[in-house]
Amino acid sequence: MLLNVGTFIRSATRFSPFIITHSSPSSPSSFCFSFSPKQTVSFTPQSSQMASFTTLSQSPPKLLFRQLFEKESSTYTYLLADCSHPDKPALLIDPVDRTVDRDLNLVKELGLKLIYAMNTHVHADHVTGTGLIKGKVPGVKSVISKASGSKADVFVEAGDKISFGDLFLEVRATPGHTMGCVTYVTGDGPDQPQPRMAFTGDALLIRGCGRTDFQGGSSQQLYKSVHSQIFTLPKETLLYPAHDYKGFSVTTVGEEMLYNPRLTKDEETFKNIMENLNLAYPKMIDVAVPANMVCGLQDLEPKAD
Repeated sequence: MLLNVGTFIRSATRFSPFIITHSSPSSPSSFCFSFSPKQTVSFTPQSSQMASFTTLSQSPPKLLFRQLFEKESSTYTYLLADCSHPDKPALLIDPVDRTVDRDLNLVKELGLKLIYAMNTHVHADHVTGTGLIKGKVPGVKSVISKASGSKADVFVEAGDKISFGDLFLEVRATPGHTMGCVTYVTGDGPDQPQPRMAFTGDALLIRGCGRTDFQGGSSQQLYKSVHSQIFTLPKETLLYPAHDYKGFSVTTVGEEMLYNPRLTKDEETFKNIMENLNLAYPKMIDVAVPANMVCGLQDLEPKAD
């Protein structure tokens, strides 16, 4: 299978090879992982300007991945599928109501079977698309953390695994932005894609983090969540947030441990930073939170006589 040559290969002399195409939010990233537990790549310098690569024992790709962008709320939606499984089971993380048709058209074009529509938390800046998706695709189950207190078909807690085909996501509780935030991490094992990927929601952003001044937020809790549940992942783990406002699309655990201007500080300094952000009241919060507590379908809830 011919894959696009990408620009995000971080390695020394041995790694599980995959090739990625990266781009700006207006042209979101997409790629498949090709991996093997015994795969190696040899690097032989030919001159100061040339090098040759030899790939051995390459296996077919398993994880299909798309990063999609909703411009009004600067939200990323992620599509993952096991493209080597006969059913091509797929899931969406943090879909937005405005872009449901786009997302479902892509699922259809790629011949995937959508089984889960998932949220990392109850969002305050947009209405989730999970309810609309359930209405358009029979059999899809909505997923959110039990701690969120919202409605869904499946409630997850720390340590749970969400399987799609032969792949799975591990659930890590990362409260602090809201009390119900979770991070979804790709599986750890020889038959799972490497490096691992973590979908951090608003808990950890690229060179930032989510605010902690509403929805049961706590700067102390967020600091502990990130340091204990995200920064303990391998440093090469790819981090994909729910939002970005500066044109970035991906980071790594190692980068954020070095360069995140908030979470590289000690806990007390971090708390002071978060208490003095002086952020405006979210313009969508009064609509988004009530809607997202009922899977984005509050207008369809039966009204009392």
